[in-house]
Amino acid sequence: MEAPHDQHPAPPPQAPPGDRTGADGTGSTSGPEGAADGPRNETTLTVPTADAMRALGLRLAGLLRAGDLVLLTGELGAGKTTLTRGLGEGLDVRGAVTSPTFVIARVHPPLGDGPPLVHVDAYRLGGGLEEMEDLDLDVSLPDSVVVVEWGEGKVEELTEQRLHVVLTRATGQDAPPGEGVAPSGEGVGDTGSEGAEDVRTVTLVGVGPRWAAEDFGALG
Repeated sequence: MEAPHDQHPAPPPQAPPGDRTGADGTGSTSGPEGAADGPRNETTLTVPTADAMRALGLRLAGLLRAGDLVLLTGELGAGKTTLTRGLGEGLDVRGAVTSPTFVIARVHPPLGDGPPLVHVDAYRLGGGLEEMEDLDLDVSLPDSVVVVEWGEGKVEELTEQRLHVVLTRATGQDAPPGEGVAPSGEGVGDTGSEGAEDVRTVTLVGVGPRWAAEDFGALG
């Protein structure tokens, strides 16, 4: 469940993957922050509905293994938690996957022989990895799949091999005030409703040798 707007103020707009022009007009690292420090494997998919987003997460889970770090980037209601819910189903972990906003991190133990899922919301953590020491992510990562919402620029130090997932509304437009949030506080991307406003583009950027040979296109 994405956090409501009164909990997460809208972040500043981000350049799309591959845009090398920063906010000041100067060149910047192509793609997600820090994603140019190793081999890159990049694919963009169109996801038409919230159910399809969850299904994408389920399929993506089939590629994940212990030691994988997944960074989710996207505006409010883009479907980050919906995708993570699918990951949890695919990894067969215990407990419903919801936004961990108020606890920062939540651990979902495996029901079978797979790795646990560590689901982190780094929105309120303004600094880098040092602010996350109490979460012991560096200890958890070798034995877990760690998924961090709002983690770009904060947790890349954990590993040089990681998967960046950037979710954007296909229209590139924010919902008008008062729209896009269900009465429960869920974002449009998490309500399960269908319509043009639910269409998302999902760009997967694998960084490092771990991801070089993965066929992301087969997830579509």
